[in-house]
Amino acid sequence: MKRRPEALEKAASAAILGELEAIYRDVDARHEGHGCPASTECCRFGVTGREPYVTSVELALVVRAVARRGGRLSQKRPPSLAIVKDERVCPLLGADGRCSIYASRPLGCRTFFCDRATTPDAPSQTEVNAWVRAIQTVAARHAPGGDRGRPLTRALADERLEPR
Repeated sequence: MKRRPEALEKAASAAILGELEAIYRDVDARHEGHGCPASTECCRFGVTGREPYVTSVELALVVRAVARRGGRLSQKRPPSLAIVKDERVCPLLGADGRCSIYASRPLGCRTFFCDRATTPDAPSQTEVNAWVRAIQTVAARHAPGGDRGRPLTRALADERLEPR
């Protein structure tokens, strides 16, 4: 039985997403013990002055996770952030103060933008750079130019998941 091109493309996409998920498992294992108290500090781009950049394959995993939970991003903010302007809060942050797609969050969200990133047992910059390169390699096979990251909020807006 011949596989249709659409089925082949879907299988290839699933395999590539599987490669990304394997990298994420390595990242998560290395961060074992670096818990997050859900301060939402890293989700407040205006506070940290930083925003995760995503490759095409990371964005595909985010889009899949958003679709699985209904295909819409929450416009509600945690009560503690609702009154603060210019916070530039991550659109994936749920009203409960937690990431709405935690298991599928991008590498930048997994490596922390807070004090936990600089503890003595935290992954080194060399380790983080190796993960970035591994993801870029997968993303380059995922889509032409897919290895070039873009800010998460811009990527989500381009996917029509986040208002412009």
